[in-house]
Amino acid sequence: MPSLPLDDENLPLFTVGQVSIMLEVQQAFLRRLDEFGVVRPSRSGGGQRRYTRHEITVVQYVVQLAGEGVSLAGIRRILELEAQVAELERERAALRAQLRRYLEQAEGAPPGRAPGPAGSGLE
Repeated sequence: MPSLPLDDENLPLFTVGQVSIMLEVQQAFLRRLDEFGVVRPSRSGGGQRRYTRHEITVVQYVVQLAGEGVSLAGIRRILELEAQVAELERERAALRAQLRRYLEQAEGAPPGRAPGPAGSGLE
């Protein structure tokens, strides 16, 4: 069955007005998030901001942080750091998988010879 456009969380479908109603925030607040680089929605051909479902989720999180007294600069930094942590976690998982493959290869190698990573020229 073909997927619907609404299934794509990264498809920019929602206007500032729609998002402000959904999240019960002022449109000016959403524009300010864009101006401060906290949440940067894409633009339609006519220049209107269009939000994805993912961006709406981020705005919900931003509203929560702002409600706890965090400044927009602080929120932007929190989001940057969380993105860095997510990237590092992906890298760590990839390195663990690579190490696991290396160790599996080493277990099957003849005594005294441990192979290097596949394609590395260290074999």
